[in-house]
Amino acid sequence: MIQEWLQISNDKLIQSANQTVFMIGWSLFFGVLLAVPLGLILTLTRKGGLKENKYLFFIVNNIVNVVRSVPFIILLVFIAPLTKIIVGTRIGTTAAIVPLVFYIAPYLARLIENSLLEVKPSVLEAAQAMGASTLQIVRYFLIPEAKASLILALTTGTIGLLGATAMAGTIGGGGVGDLALTYGYQRFNTLLMLVTVIILIIIVQLLQATGNYLSSRFR
Repeated sequence: MIQEWLQISNDKLIQSANQTVFMIGWSLFFGVLLAVPLGLILTLTRKGGLKENKYLFFIVNNIVNVVRSVPFIILLVFIAPLTKIIVGTRIGTTAAIVPLVFYIAPYLARLIENSLLEVKPSVLEAAQAMGASTLQIVRYFLIPEAKASLILALTTGTIGLLGATAMAGTIGGGGVGDLALTYGYQRFNTLLMLVTVIILIIIVQLLQATGNYLSSRFR
């Protein structure tokens, strides 16, 4: 029935959904691994930070700004040679993960930095007065105090990543977004495109609602 209604096979729908989950899951995982240390460096080494270092801050800050300033569609093409080296191919769902990580890591790093900067200086000063090391301050004071804000930052990053997966279709990445463009827009299948948009809206609403709920629980 779905196949007749949307003019597309059930297998293709399931495959597109799996591709989207695959891209978002792995991109978010590796993106967070890069973003957390970047966000901590930006927070700790800035002027007035616990480990003020203007040279390190200047380098990391500018790298984050430069990568963020490149539109994702251009980033896809620009780092294609690097993608080929890392995963062995420039096209496909797995290949799309590399540019997605480069896209989301600096974006999350800036969100994490903003979340950590919300922690009151008095909390960090109290930790220093108790003789806590920098690592202890980060682990037991900075991150716990910013936990609610960090959850919202991760939620925002995940939603942004969902939108970026649609453009991954230009390198054969697949996914729900590519389904709407290739089988909906290009084939004048308005109903499929509409259904896909509604599904994406529902996913975004669920992600945001979950993030808001968890944030309120930890705040």
